[in-house]
Amino acid sequence: MYRSSASSRFILGYLLGFLTFAITTGMLYVLRDYLDTPLIALLFLLPVGINTAFWGLGPGILSALSAFLGFNYFFIKPYYTLAVHQSSDLIVLIVFLVVAVVISQLVARAQAGLAAATTREREATKLYELSAALAGVQDDQAIVRIVATEALQTFTAEQVQVTVTPAKSQEWQLILPVEAMAITRNPEWTIPLQTARGMLGEIRLWRADATLEPAEERLLHTFASQGAMALERAWLTQTETRAKVLEESDHLKSALLSSVSHELRSPLATIKASITSLRSGNVQWKSSAREDLLATVDDETDHLNRLVGNLLDMSRIESGALKPQRQWNLIVEIIGGVISRMRKATEGHQLIVDVPEDLPLVPVDYVQMEQVFDNLISNSLKYAPPNTMIRISANKQDEGMLLVTVSNQGPPVPQEHLDRIFDKFYRVTDADRVTGTGLGLSICKGIIAAHGGRIWAENLPYGFAFNFTIPLTLDGTPPHTLPVDSETI
Repeated sequence: MYRSSASSRFILGYLLGFLTFAITTGMLYVLRDYLDTPLIALLFLLPVGINTAFWGLGPGILSALSAFLGFNYFFIKPYYTLAVHQSSDLIVLIVFLVVAVVISQLVARAQAGLAAATTREREATKLYELSAALAGVQDDQAIVRIVATEALQTFTAEQVQVTVTPAKSQEWQLILPVEAMAITRNPEWTIPLQTARGMLGEIRLWRADATLEPAEERLLHTFASQGAMALERAWLTQTETRAKVLEESDHLKSALLSSVSHELRSPLATIKASITSLRSGNVQWKSSAREDLLATVDDETDHLNRLVGNLLDMSRIESGALKPQRQWNLIVEIIGGVISRMRKATEGHQLIVDVPEDLPLVPVDYVQMEQVFDNLISNSLKYAPPNTMIRISANKQDEGMLLVTVSNQGPPVPQEHLDRIFDKFYRVTDADRVTGTGLGLSICKGIIAAHGGRIWAENLPYGFAFNFTIPLTLDGTPPHTLPVDSETI
């Protein structure tokens, strides 16, 4: 089909070239008595240039030879013969033939140069479009779809099939257009998707014209090369991402193991020493030393229990399994219960609880909210100087939220660290002096977020504060207002 069409164009070019010459000869023949010989020679060069420009070098040369013969036959005396009696006429004919041939060749070269420039421009445009479409794409399926779509449009193909063979995955393929019927014949073109690392797949192309121009074939190979490099880049990026995730996970595990090991060792050592003293027989059964040792064991056991609880809660938060059992509770009762359990730890500080009497019930998970206050107060105790005040306040906001603030007179935190203070294992100041796993504030953030609230930290003129908000509605039900007495502890 392609050869037949090329032959038809070839024959049509010669026929039209000869027709142009015939029309020009007829028009000049009518005006022969009114035009001189040099002007006729110049006018005969027009069909030579036109035919070369439109139909190529072959029809141009044919027009040049036809014009030479027609000029001699119809316009050089004696007419209607190829004989030339005047030497000047012979010179004119020779010059005319040389000029006609040169013009046809120059025009043909110009046309060839223009065609080559147009082809290069088209190649550059198509490659730019492909590169722009592939830039930044990291999904291999998206890359294959882009390459297949561009190939289908660029090469006017009946169907394009791109097959991808990942190194450690099952082979898969994409066929465009999707709604096209399956073609039973073999593809006219099969181009491998290959890089320095090996074969990644191939592009199969079906088209009515089985033959591609050299420029089209070169462009198809470039498409395959660009697609292969994009696939390789995407796979390498995915591998790098997985490696970074594994490295970060290993780093977090190491940090957690180091922190937990240190945290477990201190209370276990204290418990071990206390038990050893109790069993030694040197401590009287009804002495104050015995009570102190038992209190120490009790406190350190609570410490261990909180540590293990924090680890479990962090695991639930990261897996999305933390589901608060929200019920109506008095926030002042939750705060009072936490402070009662922490009475010994807070002996060196003054705790102030400021809760309005008309504060409504709050829909929260009692146990989880206790843990939030426990972690925030514990953090304040770690960093606030001795004999300073820790203040806990709660107020209803107009937008149906409860604002809780736990403030202390500890050192300020640099502004650039405020947003990261709730990250796992993150400490800003006195990291070598203050004990802990660095999970408490992260757990607070996860619990508050699970309640539909927000938590943040801020510096105050007199110290530092943690703030968090939680909704006052439960499934659209507004809270019940109950009188609650303000407490100062």
